[in-house]
Amino acid sequence: MQESKRQKQIGQLLQKELSDIFQRMGYNVVEGGMISISTVRITPDLLEARVYLSMFQINEPAAMLDKIKERGWEVRKELGLRVGKQLRRIPELTFFLDDTLDYVFRMEELFKKIREDDANKENK
Repeated sequence: MQESKRQKQIGQLLQKELSDIFQRMGYNVVEGGMISISTVRITPDLLEARVYLSMFQINEPAAMLDKIKERGWEVRKELGLRVGKQLRRIPELTFFLDDTLDYVFRMEELFKKIREDDANKENK
């Protein structure tokens, strides 16, 4: 289903504010890796926000996601303080791993292997 203009606006607002909150809470650089918020999708009733986190060079992304979920109430509280005047209700935050970077790296490896195989066939 297509996102409405209002959903996109609120998603962008939440992404900006959540990025700042993560930076202030020290989540953006953890254990030598980086965590960023890649997208925020809002349900049509504006009561739930799906936050997609991109993790770069984090040893155990699932464990880190669990840590963030445990402190989700704290993130939501801080978000409420920031956008409480703009929204009637602060959406429930649900965190997900965004694996598009992993997908891109896998595709790059496959393309590299295909190019190498093609080069080997030409040399024979």
